[in-house]
Amino acid sequence: MTLTLTRTHWVSIAAVALALLFAGAATVASAGGDDGHPGGHGGGAAAADSADAGFARDMAVHHQQAVEMSFIVRDRTQDEEVRRLAYDIANTQANQRGMLLGWLDLWGLPKVDSGAEPMAWMEQAHGEGGHGDGAHGDDGGHGGTSGNGAHGSDQGAGDASRGGQPDTGAVMPGMATRAELDRLAKASGKQAEVLYLQLMTDHHKGGVAMAEGCASLCTVPQEKALAQGMVDAQQSEMDLMADLLKKRGAAPRP
Repeated sequence: MTLTLTRTHWVSIAAVALALLFAGAATVASAGGDDGHPGGHGGGAAAADSADAGFARDMAVHHQQAVEMSFIVRDRTQDEEVRRLAYDIANTQANQRGMLLGWLDLWGLPKVDSGAEPMAWMEQAHGEGGHGDGAHGDDGGHGGTSGNGAHGSDQGAGDASRGGQPDTGAVMPGMATRAELDRLAKASGKQAEVLYLQLMTDHHKGGVAMAEGCASLCTVPQEKALAQGMVDAQQSEMDLMADLLKKRGAAPRP
C-alpha cells in the first residue's frame, strides 16, 4: 500500500516538474515580449517595488537554500528514495530560480534590493495580519498563511545566497537557520534523512505561502502561472515527504 502511494506521488510530481521545465523557455520568452522588451503580453516591465519583483528576488533566495539542503543530504545518505527526491527538488528549483532571475534581468531590475526587507512585497500589500505578517519571526512565530514560520531570528537564517546583502536578522517563511543547516551537514543515514525531510517540509510550507501570495498579487501572467505551479508541485512533494517520514518512524515538525 505504501509503495503504491509513493509511486503515485512520484508520477504526480514528475508530471508537474516536466510541465514547468517545458514551459520554461516559452515563459521567459513571453515575459520578454514579442518586441524584445520586458513584460510583453504582461503589460510592461514590473516596477522595482512590485510584488512581481519582490517575489522574484525572495523566491530566488528561498529556492537557493532548498538546492543547498538537497545537495547536502545527497552526500549524507545512500537511501535512493531520499536521494531521488533531493535530486528532483534541486533540479526543479534551480531551474525556477534561473527563470526568476532572468525576469529581473529582462525587467532591468537588480537581483538584490538592499533597501527592502525580505517579504516586504507581501507586507505592503496585506498590512498587519496579512500573508506577510510574522514573516520576520521575532518570536519564532509562524509566517504566512501556511502555518509555518521561519524559526525565529536565529543567526544566519536570512543569509542564504543573498548576493552579499548584509543579514538584517529578517527571515523568510520556512527557511532553515544556519544552525539547522550545520546539523544536517553533520548528520548521516536515517538521522540525515529525517532532518532533511522535516526541514524541507517546513521550507515547502513557507514556499507555498509565498507562491500563493504571488499568485494573488503578481501582475505578470507568466509569473503568476509559475507561482501556481510551485504551489501544486510543492504540496504534492509535502505529501510524499510525509509518507517518507512515516516509513522512518517520524513526522513533520509541528
